[in-house]
Amino acid sequence: MRRETAISFASLVQEFFTDYLTQQRALSPLTVASYRDAITLLLDFAERRLGKVPTALQLADVNRPFLAEFLDSLERDRGNSVRSRNARLAAIRSFMKFVARRDISSLHLAEQALSVPMKRFDRPMLGFLTREQIRAVIDVPPGTWLGHRDRLMLTLLYNTGARVSEVIGIRVGHAILGAAPCVHLHGKGRKQRSVPLWKETARELKAWLHLNGDPPKESPLLPTRQGHAMTRANVSQRLHLAVEAATARRPEHSKLAISPHTIRHTTAMHLLQSGVDVSVIALWLGHESPATTHLYVEADLAMKERALARLAPLNVKSARYQPPDALRRFLQAL
Repeated sequence: MRRETAISFASLVQEFFTDYLTQQRALSPLTVASYRDAITLLLDFAERRLGKVPTALQLADVNRPFLAEFLDSLERDRGNSVRSRNARLAAIRSFMKFVARRDISSLHLAEQALSVPMKRFDRPMLGFLTREQIRAVIDVPPGTWLGHRDRLMLTLLYNTGARVSEVIGIRVGHAILGAAPCVHLHGKGRKQRSVPLWKETARELKAWLHLNGDPPKESPLLPTRQGHAMTRANVSQRLHLAVEAATARRPEHSKLAISPHTIRHTTAMHLLQSGVDVSVIALWLGHESPATTHLYVEADLAMKERALARLAPLNVKSARYQPPDALRRFLQAL
């Protein structure tokens, strides 16, 4: 009886991306890109560690000790956080599960890789800005084309609480101006949601479109000078400049760590402090689960203090400590 030839590692990787992820699961391009980056890093490490080019790598090489070294290298050599390390491991786990189903003879090898655990980590307290602090950041002088765009970009980030990927993905046709102005956001996992806009944001948006000659609906709402959609790096750079300008007026901003995601946290906290229900905030931010939104409740000390104030303390009279007399001390010492 002829023995079947095992499927090569390279063939499994190709089938994983070309058929399983894109055809069977129909994952978003961003998710596929994240998986691609994880596998590419794994192949690069294997070439350095084992001296094998990617096409020569075998599934048996990707065992538990090898994966443990790879994950340690991500943290030690690349400076990745534990969260990033776990994200890379999740992509590799997904590949190994595919391998176990695709090639039953490799099941024991896949099980070894799947036994590598996720790493626990401490969740830091969420950082957010006060209304005065975020107002100083958004107050970019709109005297230039870039200034007008950056002001609208920062206003949209705060108004919608959107992720950077969602803001730079907004097209002109996604902005609805009328009696009930809103913007359509395309979030993680291809989820779509509509977020209402303040009248001030709608006016600024209308002025921006007029300034650009009412561009086509397919055009990016926040373009670069060349007309392309902004990148994450563009947004971070322009926010950094806005924070520097705010620091000149408010020196305390120099001590704040402000990123685009900080503005998202700020929106959530301000909604929470305004009395908006947690489930509504979860829908507003596009959270997969309201449990994620509960992190903002944990970070809001003022809300906890108000809750404590509503809880009436027990009317227990304080008792003064009376030391035992000499006879009791004698008996206790026996």
